[in-house]
Amino acid sequence: MAKRGKRYQEAAKLVDRQKFYSPAEAIALVKQCATAKFDETVEVAFKLGVDPRHADQQVRGTVVLPHGTGREVRVLVFAKADKAEEARQAGADFVGAEDLAEKIQGGWTDFDVAIATPDMMGVVGKLGRILGPRGLMPNPRTGTVTFEVAKAVQDSKAGKVEYRVNKEAGMHVPIGKVSFSDEQLYENFVALMDAVVKSRPAAAKGAFIRKVHLSSTMGPGVRLNPQEAVLAK
Repeated sequence: MAKRGKRYQEAAKLVDRQKFYSPAEAIALVKQCATAKFDETVEVAFKLGVDPRHADQQVRGTVVLPHGTGREVRVLVFAKADKAEEARQAGADFVGAEDLAEKIQGGWTDFDVAIATPDMMGVVGKLGRILGPRGLMPNPRTGTVTFEVAKAVQDSKAGKVEYRVNKEAGMHVPIGKVSFSDEQLYENFVALMDAVVKSRPAAAKGAFIRKVHLSSTMGPGVRLNPQEAVLAK
C-alpha cells in the first residue's frame, strides 16, 4: 500500500473506523478532513449486492443533482440543421457533425459530455474506440442519444452525473465540492441515493446497498450506515 502523507494521516485520526456515520455526520466530517489547497470533490463510493457478470444485474443511470457538481461541464453535440442550432441556443460548447468526428479521430477529446441526435450515430459509432474507454460515448440509456437536444444540454450543464457499476460491483459518483454547504451536499446525496435505489435490478438478491463511503479527493473515507443512507430524505 502506498504511504500516506502527513496531511492525510492527521485527517484520518478524525475518523472512527469502527463507527457507522449518518449521512449528515459523514458530510460534516468529510469537509473537516478536506485540507488540500484546492476545492476538493466530494464523492460517494458504493459496494452493491449484484453480480455485474450477468446482463440482468447491471446498474447504470443518470441523475441531475439539485445543486450541480461544482464544476464547469463542456458539452459537445453531434447534430445538424435545426438540431444543431437548438444545441447552440441551449449552451452547448461544441456543435458539429463530420467535422467534429474528424477532429476527435485526430486525438482531440477536450470535452466532458458528448450528445448526439439518433441520425448522427452512423458518424458517432466510428468513434467508439476513442470515446468508449473515456466514458464519452453517447448512449440512449443515459439520455445522450436523443432528439431532445436542448434538454440534454441543459441537464448536463445543470449537473447531471452518470453512475455505473464496475466489474467489482462498485460505483464512485461525485456529489459536489467541499465548498458546498452541508445542506447542498446532503440534498445532492439524497438525490443520488434515490436514483441508485430505484435502479435496483429485479435479479438482485439480498441487500442491494452493501457498503457506502463518503470522501473528498484527498481525504479519508467515512463509512455510512447503509440503511440510514438509503432512507435519507
